[in-house]
Amino acid sequence: MSAAEGPSVTPRKHLKGSGESEESRGRDGTRLRLARLAQALSQQDLAAVAGVTRQAVAGIEGGHWDPSLRVALALSRALNIAVEDLFGPSTALAPIETRLLASASAEQRVELANVGPLNVALPLVGDRALRAGFIPASGVMTAGEGRISGRTATVRPFAPTWHSVAVAGCDPALPLLAEPLARLNPPIGFAWWPCSSQRALELLAAGLVHAAGIHLAEDHSALISMLEKHLANVGAEVIGFSAWREGLAITPNLNDGSLTLTGVAERGLRLVNRENGSEARSLLDQHLEQAGIEVNALTGYDTQVSGQLLVASSIAAGLGDVGITMEPAAKAYDLDFIPLAAEHSHIVLSRPLLTTPEAQALLRVLGSPHMQTQLAGLPGYDAQPCGDAICSI
Repeated sequence: MSAAEGPSVTPRKHLKGSGESEESRGRDGTRLRLARLAQALSQQDLAAVAGVTRQAVAGIEGGHWDPSLRVALALSRALNIAVEDLFGPSTALAPIETRLLASASAEQRVELANVGPLNVALPLVGDRALRAGFIPASGVMTAGEGRISGRTATVRPFAPTWHSVAVAGCDPALPLLAEPLARLNPPIGFAWWPCSSQRALELLAAGLVHAAGIHLAEDHSALISMLEKHLANVGAEVIGFSAWREGLAITPNLNDGSLTLTGVAERGLRLVNRENGSEARSLLDQHLEQAGIEVNALTGYDTQVSGQLLVASSIAAGLGDVGITMEPAAKAYDLDFIPLAAEHSHIVLSRPLLTTPEAQALLRVLGSPHMQTQLAGLPGYDAQPCGDAICSI
């Protein structure tokens, strides 16, 4: 009896009041699909190695079938991944008592540290959430003239190099990938290059990063067009990362509850803008055009801040009154927010790099419950898309 025809896989039954969400129902299948992609296997390839049918693999990945123990074990052996990592439930840890290092509100994200006999909680709020300090370096450029981007250069490493995932993009949640990557065996490092979505795809197409973090409004045709422009010659896999809203962050005492872009211009409020080529700046331009507002009517339109959180930080510091950024950034700095668009954040991997250890590690982490938990803990973020298969080209 085949895996697809007999009791080896059974259709999922969702009972009212069972507490099972759409998100949890599809999570097992997502982990299986990402594990398969990480090893550059087709559904047919995996089915052949595991001794099951392709329909069984497709059904499980799609969240339509539950695997029997025999099928689950066969798939885990074929992928060399523990069955618990593929199909195990996500369980929440029990709360612990801590000593607060500073004041914090309910549901505030914190970092935990063991200090002697104490569990200490460090609230991640405002600039403390940015890690505003020097980042450890892996090496230093040798003496002599600087080099142009993309050209070869000589670097003196501080230590032997090891596997690291290089990701370009502007979503400030991308560094959350670092911890689960470091916990893998062997551990994988993480290097983030903050830049616009367009620049991230250019770097991916040039083979200078493993993945590009991009975001855009919910428009599948626009996504395909963007990918084909940069990656049509090599192909790509697109994995969901998160969703959030883009809009205007405002100093609370300046928002009367009915503020619009026209009001921003008429009142002469100081704008903190994003850099040219960024999705946020393009969104602002679209809304200015729709409202019939000339860009020179906005004080500060020519400013360029390279990062979502930096926009909110600049407003909180009094360097501006309003800025174009994401809702999670506004929430991190207790700013008011006016939504302009719903944005979807994706991770794009080029097909030639899918079989590298770094890409395999990234796919494994994107499908992990840990990543979902981290994203869900950020106010303003929707973690449900994390690990979802979006499209291929």
